Amino acid sequence: MTPTATGQFIQTLEGLKPGDLGQLRKHAGLALDESVDGFDLFAGLWWPLREKNQKAPRREVAWLIAKLYAFCPMPQSGGATLASQLGSLKGTDERAAKRRQQKFDELLSLPLSQIEPALHWALMLIAENGKVLDWVRLTDELSIWEREEIRLKWAKQYLRIEP
Repeated sequence: MTPTATGQFIQTLEGLKPGDLGQLRKHAGLALDESVDGFDLFAGLWWPLREKNQKAPRREVAWLIAKLYAFCPMPQSGGATLASQLGSLKGTDERAAKRRQQKFDELLSLPLSQIEPALHWALMLIAENGKVLDWVRLTDELSIWEREEIRLKWAKQYLRIEP
C-alpha cells in the first residue's frame, strides 16, 4: 500500500543522515525563515513531496515535525499517539504524575505557533520511557490543531477514555 503524503514525509525524515538531523536540531525554536541553511534543508525535504501531492502536510507543521523528529527520532508506530503514550506512563510518584498532567493540560491550551517546547517535553518523556510514536498521526493532528475536537480527542486519549 502506498503511504499517504504525510507518511511519505515521515519516511523522508526517517531516512535523514545524522548530520541532517543535527542541522535540524540546531533550528529548534526558530521559524523557517530565520535561517538560510534550515530553509534549504527543509525545502529539499518538503518541496518535492508538495509538488507531487497537494495533500502534503502544510509547511508550518512539516517544519515543526522535522525539528521534533530530529530532536527525538523515535520509530514510526501506527496508533501510538502522543496523548495515549503520555497517559500510559506509570509511576509511583503522585506529585510527578500530577505535574505531568498539568503540563499536558498546558500543552492542550497552546496555539500551534507556541507548542514546540511543550512537544519537546512530551517527546522526551515518551522516549525516556522506551515508547514509540505515530508521527504520521501527530503530523495530521497538528495540521488541524485549531479544531477544538482534536484537543478534546487528545485529552480523552491521555485519560484513557478513548483509543
